[in-house]
Amino acid sequence: MTDEAPEGIRLQKALANAGVASRRVVEQYIVEGRIRVNGRTVTELGTRIDPEKDLIDVDGTAVQLDVSKRYVMLNKPTGVVSSMKDEKGRPDLRRFTKEYDERLYNVGRLDAETSGLLILTNDGELAHVLAHPSFGVTKVYIAKVKGLVTAQTIAKLTKGFDLEDGFIKADKARLLDTSRAGSGSSMVELTLHSGRNRIVRRMMAEVGHPVVDLVRRQFGPLHLGTLPAGKSRELSKIELGALLTLSREGSPADATPGDVQEKQ
Repeated sequence: MTDEAPEGIRLQKALANAGVASRRVVEQYIVEGRIRVNGRTVTELGTRIDPEKDLIDVDGTAVQLDVSKRYVMLNKPTGVVSSMKDEKGRPDLRRFTKEYDERLYNVGRLDAETSGLLILTNDGELAHVLAHPSFGVTKVYIAKVKGLVTAQTIAKLTKGFDLEDGFIKADKARLLDTSRAGSGSSMVELTLHSGRNRIVRRMMAEVGHPVVDLVRRQFGPLHLGTLPAGKSRELSKIELGALLTLSREGSPADATPGDVQEKQ
């Protein structure tokens, strides 16, 4: 019987093909009980799986078995709209995807005036889950705002208040720079899980400090790091594992693609 028998392929071959480790090392992982298939630990070396249906994790971190899927981190610069084709002819994301053979799409959106971390992928299921507002993936923003932000303002951001579309509060908020008194501006870090439209700009305007410049530094487990504006790179295996693990924790059952409205 071959590995490609109708009932699936051997687990160790699938994980080796996915680049997790050599077959021999994967076999050791199986014996040690470090691998789960659809949430159940497997210890039998003869275990076969269906790579298109079964969900695998190693040491609790999800693994992507489909090697045709691509995951890219982009530091979107200002002046670029989060679209693969803008009807108004503005600069769009195509300039950052043309070097890849796959047709990549953005996970969620950042408005043209906002820069920072944007994920590009051809994994439609993951993109839909992570971008959907009800999933509530955490994002971290750095905002340069007008005026000198006080501790009372930071407290208001975390306590919350009403906007025209409902109550909102930051998961975390902190003042980053207290030495800008002469510039008439402040630097604030906001952590949010809301996917509401332009929520950071609306929150800061509501507390009297309109946004001058806004950057998204973090999306879920992914950090922008030192990636320059306008540059992209593929996710590392560790980053991809963390992102897949996050997305598999819960997919909104009633989500439809038209529901995705996130934009900052």
